Amino acid sequence: MASSVLRNLMRVSSSRNTSTRSFSLVASQISNHTAKWMQDTSKKSPMELINEVPPIKVEGRIVACEGDTNPALGHPIEFICLDLPEPAVCKYCGLRYVQDHHH
Repeated sequence: MASSVLRNLMRVSSSRNTSTRSFSLVASQISNHTAKWMQDTSKKSPMELINEVPPIKVEGRIVACEGDTNPALGHPIEFICLDLPEPAVCKYCGLRYVQDHHH
């Protein structure tokens, strides 16, 4: 599915006459894929799974999130400031971090 979407995007970008019709074809393929995935209600969505992970307590004011200890499975490094009282969320993986105050 992803390779066909990529082929369509490449074809659309390489053609001189890019049209809304070609873009809507790609958009409909993506939405069809998402609709098929959402039909299976027996499995949890990625957002539900990541929300089950409790916020990670960090001693400092800034945390560096890489998504995974293995760089091949992670994401680009994201430095997150923890000055706010609510947990800070990584924009790549959704992990939440909170500052652990030792008073």
